[in-house]
Amino acid sequence: MTPDTLDTATRRLDEARAPYAIATVIRTVGATAAKPGARALILADGTIAEGWIGGGCVCRAIARAAQSAIARGTPRLISIQPDEDLAAQGLTPGQTHEGRDIARNGCPSKGAMEVFVEPVLPRPELVIFGASPVASALATLAQPFGFDITTPDAGPLPDPTSARMVVIATQGTGDLDALRIALASDADYIGFVASRRKFATLAARLDMGPEAHARIHSPAGLAINAVTPEEIALSILAQIVQHRRQGQRQT
Repeated sequence: MTPDTLDTATRRLDEARAPYAIATVIRTVGATAAKPGARALILADGTIAEGWIGGGCVCRAIARAAQSAIARGTPRLISIQPDEDLAAQGLTPGQTHEGRDIARNGCPSKGAMEVFVEPVLPRPELVIFGASPVASALATLAQPFGFDITTPDAGPLPDPTSARMVVIATQGTGDLDALRIALASDADYIGFVASRRKFATLAARLDMGPEAHARIHSPAGLAINAVTPEEIALSILAQIVQHRRQGQRQT
């Protein structure tokens, strides 16, 4: 797979907001068809779209690793070894050992290889409802954080291709409509810029059940004693980052 071929393929997938993974052979031992530096582009369903990293004996294991990397959003290092090598080390396929996902190579050549699989996911979406000072400040503040920012007027949100965060900063202009649209979506996070009393009133008007009520962070943002629109936007962005990264940090 040439750099130009890879660039063309990844550009097409990026434009379609489709997740994929790049698998790179980084080490081989013994007889293997693919050598270090071989690369492949793998789709979310495990299909190898471009490139080549070996025969069917190893491709299935690498495809599974790519699917896992895409689902988890974290890179994987996969070690593919013949049965006798695994037995000599007391390893079994499917386990993780010293940061490597262990897989079996059933090829007659009995070579071993290590492959680094890096997921490439669509940028998370930040949907901001409203034209209030808080909405404007949040759209500006969030730009360097890797979000695709949209400010829809009305109507249902399209099905997301990545994580979606929704902030309702309508502040009295279209509050109910924005809440309905947000609740009808598959948003990972919904923040509503309002007091607890106002949210309780609107939730009652929408006949919002406990499950829907629990999906909405209101007042939106972490409790940092924010006062100005910029400070409120900062507290909301901090809460979004906290929600997005939950469980990703190693303790």
